[in-house]
This record gives sequence, structure tokens and C-alpha cells, in this order.
Amino acid sequence: MGHRVFIAINFPQGIKEKLYQAKNEYSDLPCKWTRRDNLHLTLLFLGNLNDEEVLETCRIVREAGKRHAPFALKLNQIAFGPPKKMPPRMVWANGIPSKELTMLKNDVENSLYEKAQKGLNEENHQFSPHVTLARIKEWQFRQMEIEEIPQIDKEINLKIIVSSIEVMESELAKEGPEYSILESCPLSS
Repeated sequence: MGHRVFIAINFPQGIKEKLYQAKNEYSDLPCKWTRRDNLHLTLLFLGNLNDEEVLETCRIVREAGKRHAPFALKLNQIAFGPPKKMPPRMVWANGIPSKELTMLKNDVENSLYEKAQKGLNEENHQFSPHVTLARIKEWQFRQMEIEEIPQIDKEINLKIIVSSIEVMESELAKEGPEYSILESCPLSS
């Protein structure tokens, strides 16, 4: 049986709690809110892997983590996402892209796919980090009158020290996905 695997940055409980409060502020919005414990930032979704591939993924991500020092990740806005998409597909918390985050994501991706991109200009290919807070129910959203649609553009100021990345598994369940950590890989450069 396969494992649905992704690489993520998890958050401390206090940050998850602050992000989850958006559910109360936008309770009239037709959407399915991400469970508090599932809030994370995805670096890379890998899809279905067999047991051997999971072990190799954990090894590669562990090695990549050793090449990077801990860094600060800042979340600065709650907004509809993706930008300029109407109707929107999600409500998310935007992160401020950083060189450290982009380099970590690119290192993990290149190490896993063994396709180092020579001459990659990381300034032009920065990762656009976000945390999915809710998925919009499109049909119900389209039924709303324009004046009923809340404007979601809230400034936030959350800072997380990223000291590890996790190899995660997603198991689909009736109530929504269940996430579990397969391996936590410390950053230690």
C-alpha cells in the first residue's frame, strides 16, 4: 500500500491557535476549514510512495536539513488565494519569502529529484509560502451576493523559528485528511 507523502514545516501549537482564529472571523464564508492540528506550510508534495521510497525520502530530507541553519519564517497576511483567482479556491496565510526558505525548498526538491538546475536564479524563482486555512466551497461561494462576500485582507504578524522540516504522511478520512510525521529532520548547519 502506498503512502501519500509531503515535506512540510510544522508550527508550534500557539501559532496554530492564532491561525485557527480566522475561522471565527470569517464564519459566514462557505468553506471547509483546515483542522487546527493540520495547519502547516507545505514545501513539496510527493504523492504516493512505497515503503522503500519513503525510507529513501527520509534519508535525503535528513541530509538536506543538515545543510541549512534554522531561520525565521514570517506570516504577514490572511487573504483569499491564489491571488487574483475569482472565485478564490482558498483562504490562506501568506508568508514572506526569504532566501533561506527558498534555498531550503530548492535543496530538498533538487536532492529528491536529482535534477539540480544549473544557473537557477533564486531571486527570480522564490518560493511563495502560504498556509491553507480553508478551502472554498465554490458552488456556494458563487451563490453569494457581492455585498455578502467578506473582504479578506488582514495583516498579521507571526514569526516562527524553523528548526526542522518534516516528512509527513496524509491519510484520507471521511472527516478530512489525517497527517502524521514520518520523520522530523532538524536543521543544523
